[in-house]
Amino acid sequence: MTASESSDVREIGPAELKGLAHPLRMAIYDSLSMYGPQTATGLAKQLGESSGSTSYHLRQLARHQFIRVAEGKGNGREKWWERTPGAVAVGTRSGKADPSATAAANFVLREWTRGSQQALADFVDGLFDQTRVPPSWSDVSDISTSNLRLTREQLAEVVAEYHAVTQKFIDRFRNRDDPGSRPVQIQFNAFPLIDGEETPS
Repeated sequence: MTASESSDVREIGPAELKGLAHPLRMAIYDSLSMYGPQTATGLAKQLGESSGSTSYHLRQLARHQFIRVAEGKGNGREKWWERTPGAVAVGTRSGKADPSATAAANFVLREWTRGSQQALADFVDGLFDQTRVPPSWSDVSDISTSNLRLTREQLAEVVAEYHAVTQKFIDRFRNRDDPGSRPVQIQFNAFPLIDGEETPS
């Protein structure tokens, strides 16, 4: 099961899963994924934690290569951190011989699902508040669901085709920060993240 970010997919092994499977580390990882580079102090404020706590968990995430220092950011007084580029995949069979790895994989996948659902719920809650979601953004957003009966082979084909079509667009816009841009999450649902801000024109 993959959290799709690019065609370069890294399968997370048992040791890395255990390093990621902590509520605050998952929150930090999600925040860096959604909003881009941040400092320990900024993350602490956003997540309601102490900067000492976020600093510790940032180092643990870096140890397992989930994040890295963002070069060229800030004034040197405090490190800026960013998510390490590339998709990560949690194999559903990877922890069968290690119950603790299975528990970690389950926790990570549940937290990713919960975070995605929360982001969508926040968007829906703000949809009719133009101060939170301006019409210019709601008009180009999308929430889509299709219900089908498929065989395993057909589902595999749909998933492969979906990634083949969407990945070229995702790769085209990866690592850009164009004027007027803001953080967007594509599930497919595609919508602006409520706490994200537009890049100044």
